[in-house]
Amino acid sequence: MKNILPGIWQWSWFSEEKQLDFNGLFLTVGEHKILVDPPPMTGDASAVVLRNGPVDYIIVTNRDHVREAVKYQDEFRCQLYVPEVDAPLMDLKPTKTFQDGELLTGGIWVIQLKDQKSPGESALFIQQREGVLIVGDALIGKPAGSVSLLPAEKYADVTKAQEGLRRLLKYNFDSLLVGDGTSLLAGAKQAVEQLLQPPS
Repeated sequence: MKNILPGIWQWSWFSEEKQLDFNGLFLTVGEHKILVDPPPMTGDASAVVLRNGPVDYIIVTNRDHVREAVKYQDEFRCQLYVPEVDAPLMDLKPTKTFQDGELLTGGIWVIQLKDQKSPGESALFIQQREGVLIVGDALIGKPAGSVSLLPAEKYADVTKAQEGLRRLLKYNFDSLLVGDGTSLLAGAKQAVEQLLQPPS
């Protein structure tokens, strides 16, 4: 588990199937300790969480990022937050569901994105320092140092999906922490702008 930004740790689990790192985040925001989209942890990673815990809650950004959330909810005896729109599509019982525009405990804003792979796809915005944006499947950190969309067949309409992502550009962020691939710790907003530029 790496401390990638002040108060933010990331750990990864390599997916042979996708040939990508699946990333989980451990956030310490004020007094709050939060896990996001947690993949399997090594002993080293769970030691960091236990040393800095206790965990208040786990956030799942979309129906396909449940990963080990239920296991860690049980292990860390914490709450589980999921997008309200995706909750009926998930095989779990959340403690709480969240909606677009909601401010979660610890000062995390929910940005629900339209026309993505999952109806409830949500980005998370932490308005501290230079601004940190967390995404589940909305953007992939691949190749390293840049961002890309999921393969076109994952969307009902890829043009609408791109349009839905333009909403992210209303926020001031320098870092983009991705659920899949390599996170961008600086210059992230420019990378997203470049990706979403309409063809000239």
